[in-house]
Amino acid sequence: MGDRNTAETEATDLDEAGEREAGAGGAGPVADVREPSTIPSQKGVDAAGISRTQPRRGRNRTRRVLLGALVLLAVGLLMVGGSAWWAVDHYTGKVDRISGVFPTKVPAAAQPAPSEGGQTFLLVGVDSRSALPTTGRDAKAPEWKYGAQRSDTMMLVHLPADHSGAYVVSLPRDAWVDIPGHGKAKLNAAFSWGGPPLLIDTVQRLTKVRVDHLAVIDWDGFKKLTDSVGGVDLVVDGADRHMNGTQALVYVRERYHLARGDFDRTHRQQYFLRTLLAKVMRPSTFSNPVKATEVLDDLTAAVSVDDRLGDGDLRDLLWDNKEVRPGDIVFMNAPAKGTGMISGQSVVLLDSVAGPQLWRAMREDALDDYLQSHDADRLGATTP
Repeated sequence: MGDRNTAETEATDLDEAGEREAGAGGAGPVADVREPSTIPSQKGVDAAGISRTQPRRGRNRTRRVLLGALVLLAVGLLMVGGSAWWAVDHYTGKVDRISGVFPTKVPAAAQPAPSEGGQTFLLVGVDSRSALPTTGRDAKAPEWKYGAQRSDTMMLVHLPADHSGAYVVSLPRDAWVDIPGHGKAKLNAAFSWGGPPLLIDTVQRLTKVRVDHLAVIDWDGFKKLTDSVGGVDLVVDGADRHMNGTQALVYVRERYHLARGDFDRTHRQQYFLRTLLAKVMRPSTFSNPVKATEVLDDLTAAVSVDDRLGDGDLRDLLWDNKEVRPGDIVFMNAPAKGTGMISGQSVVLLDSVAGPQLWRAMREDALDDYLQSHDADRLGATTP
């Protein structure tokens, strides 16, 4: 328990120090170190003495990452077009593979069955605050070390069997969950204590959804990718803003000044991903061979996937989803009842009723039906 608390404190310090460093670069506001704002709501205390806040409805080598790397890779490569399909073959072979990411020695009862259709990817952003790339071909920083890295961004991406779109569900990093062998703790501690295998095991036990593949991307590479497409235009607090890679880093990290804290930050990440996807897919991005090469080089130099996803598998994935566009991707947050304080920590309390319903729909490849009959914390047109 002492090691766990030490890791928790050190990782929190790393996170807050990095946010101040990013802000100090002149890219945006410097985040303070106040607790995230809770969601405007009704407050109460349950029988266990845990305070709750009722929400409104409606990252072997890794580092802090972008948020939809694999989907972005698929869309970006496919935009090269049929006449240059050789580029797909070339660039899929340049994507770095990570070995040993899946859990072993998991009891049969805790191993989820394959989903009834489609595939599910775990997109992870982890933060070691290294000045060197930690994923992709250019990785130079040390590999995962106990207590030194924390998964800061986690998303389950389900690609349905009919290849009609994609569903992206952000998992709160502060979600209070059972971590195998460690007891109750925040979800992001799983990576700190056991790397990708423990994180995948934790997510699978939480959702009972089989994780078919893992994808991570180097944050420095993410900044380069943003710059290689000329930056992005976002609406922030009602004002239009053009952001380069460094400014976008500050934007997706911010949480202390947001009305709903981490809930709004995940929507910021989703909003940025959707906007970047749209920018990458513009014909002008690939009409110039030099520009297209720069974008694809920056992308494949940063992204890493598990070694079960071979070149042929990746090409099949790209081909099957060639018609998917940003407008076909649904972004949402995992159902949560609100926030609370447990053992002196601010945590997210997942919804024990709506959550299982969402995960069942994902296992059954029926997320469209779920969204038609359930309210969800979906990404709107803009975010704070």
